[in-house]
Amino acid sequence: MDALAQAALRGAPPEELAALPVPDRFRAAHTRVEDITMFDGVEDKDVRKSLHVGDVPMPELAPDEVLLAVMASSVNYNTVWSGIFEPLPTFTFLQAYGKQGRWQARHDQPYHVLGSDAAGVVVRVGDGVRRWKAGDHVTVSPVQVDDQEAAAQDDSMLSEGQRAWGYETNFGGLANYAVVRASQLVPKPGHLTWEEAASATACAGTAYRMLVSDNGGRMKQGDVVLVWGAGGGVGAYAVQLVKQGGGIAVGVVSSEEKAQRLRDLGCDVVINRSELGIGDDDGTDPRQVVEAGKRLGRIIRRETGEDPHIVFDCIGRATFGISMFVLRRGGSLVTCGSSTGYLHQYDNRYLWMKLKRIIGCHGANMQEQWESNRLIDIGRIMPTLSRSFPLQEIGEAARLVQKNAHMGKIGVLCLAPTPGLGVTDPAKRERLGEDRINPLKGA
Repeated sequence: MDALAQAALRGAPPEELAALPVPDRFRAAHTRVEDITMFDGVEDKDVRKSLHVGDVPMPELAPDEVLLAVMASSVNYNTVWSGIFEPLPTFTFLQAYGKQGRWQARHDQPYHVLGSDAAGVVVRVGDGVRRWKAGDHVTVSPVQVDDQEAAAQDDSMLSEGQRAWGYETNFGGLANYAVVRASQLVPKPGHLTWEEAASATACAGTAYRMLVSDNGGRMKQGDVVLVWGAGGGVGAYAVQLVKQGGGIAVGVVSSEEKAQRLRDLGCDVVINRSELGIGDDDGTDPRQVVEAGKRLGRIIRRETGEDPHIVFDCIGRATFGISMFVLRRGGSLVTCGSSTGYLHQYDNRYLWMKLKRIIGCHGANMQEQWESNRLIDIGRIMPTLSRSFPLQEIGEAARLVQKNAHMGKIGVLCLAPTPGLGVTDPAKRERLGEDRINPLKGA
């Protein structure tokens, strides 16, 4: 570990951080451009073969950016997509981005540093940064926007220049250092460890936009909300937001073990996906969609007395048709991501004749990100971290997510040598309770 990283880890003051040199290279999890065809014709695209950990060059810092010493990160499904080079190799994004100008050209490299979550310490700020300084403890929004674009002044997620940091950009969070725009930074809740904080931003913000925001489902008290993949990162945050908002959470998971942990999280109705008899390809067969939809609808009506007002679907191909079928008249289907495939099939009659709505969501704008972070900071929403791996084992960590063999979020320790570091408000942590803060720990 270099001197600057050591100083950031032990909480050195801003003047000491400023006096220490920035290293020329840093350790990072990355993919390589020469590997993009490695899985051609291969059925099991094992990300352990494509995700590398090694030194990469330190990029120059733009005026509106900060250099972050990353203490911890986490695995999102876009890390899996990057690792299997689907639906497109992410080098395609980097090459297109690099054509826009000098600062963007830095991103077009033969390696791609991954990661759309991070928690750490600011160690350098660009000349144009006003609200942050060296030594600040922060987490990172996964959304990078062009704040000079008109649409970004309304809802930044509508901006043409909006990108997923660490997926559509380089120098992401699965590394010892990350390059981040100042407009992505969020204060780290002081009662959380580095790895707990790093597990929250991307998924909690996305779930908030999907369910609570005016840009999403506009959930209200008493709403029945069906959450597919409720044991995953974004799904476990969705369940908590439903409960905090006075809704009735109906969660679908893939195993009995996950079902029990979801009950412990407070989910009102928990359904094991095996009860529905659906697989990853069943969303393309109209007869299976109707049969599974009827089975699911009977369970939900039996337990809640109603059809769902909102369906929260991040699964995609295998579930989308069922989601449209089971949703009540006038209800909203909110969707982000498609872990089982992004080409969806559904019967459009259920959409137009029953006045249902499909709402696409992708990340969160900064106001939504701060609102979700506030709920975490005051102890209303808890991290969904289940396990942590060292950065050197990113392949194993991502493989768990690829195989859906995890629950909640998988953390990755970058500069933090051990779990449990980074708490600056131990009194709040004690007041909230260790077990309550970590409802999925060990899952």
